[in-house]
Amino acid sequence: MSLLQIREVTKRFGGLTAVDAVSFDVFEGTIKAVIGPNGAGKSTLFNTLTGYDRPEAGSVRCDGRELVGRKPRDTVLIGVARTFQNTQLFDELTAAENVMVGCQAHQRRGFAAAMLRLPSSAREDRDARAEAGRLLRLIGIEEWLDTPAFDLPAGIRRLVEMARALATKPRLLLLDEPAAGLSAGETGELVRTLERVRDGGVTVVVVEHDMGLVMEVSDEIVVLDRGRKIAEGPPRMIQKDPAVIAAYLGEDSDDA
Repeated sequence: MSLLQIREVTKRFGGLTAVDAVSFDVFEGTIKAVIGPNGAGKSTLFNTLTGYDRPEAGSVRCDGRELVGRKPRDTVLIGVARTFQNTQLFDELTAAENVMVGCQAHQRRGFAAAMLRLPSSAREDRDARAEAGRLLRLIGIEEWLDTPAFDLPAGIRRLVEMARALATKPRLLLLDEPAAGLSAGETGELVRTLERVRDGGVTVVVVEHDMGLVMEVSDEIVVLDRGRKIAEGPPRMIQKDPAVIAAYLGEDSDDA
């Protein structure tokens, strides 16, 4: 069943069309990759899906609910979470505390309860701490649990951000360059982590430049070039597509 439906989404910045009438579906329980050369419009597309940019045209529906026009927090409450190309952690907080921030999306306590340390607030803090530990174990970085974010290596920061996104209990997780800064061994573990996340009931869309990871983990791939979708399909088909080869190698498709 299609969880995410993207239809004719177009986003312009002045005279530049960053995303040009892009359409595709993401089916529940799958991992879908969005790839393309630098400047292809991948991160801009993510921004239009999550309320950070409003497209000039098109529709984005998650489980039948329109996302265009909603604020980022509203998309989180609907069940869509994301990470960013440039990590956005609270440097003064530990890895676990950063993940606990994600838990707040579904907490019931108000400001007064938190300030007065009422029993209900204390229970939610304990539950959030336990959930943060569970998610950091799921991601495979539990040894960094009590490390301040400013002391975390760049690759680990990305994984903490992924755990924080999962703490919002999404149905759909959008990951922007999750393998950037990871070693080959860490990238291999990331593949297994993404499979565990998918098997746990979360549908994943990933923007990524690491083609080894993309080809190994993806059920389907969408390829963008200069804002337009030029190919879509399973990894084996994408590898052989002349338009994709041309986009990456800078050749005409006939020559490719």
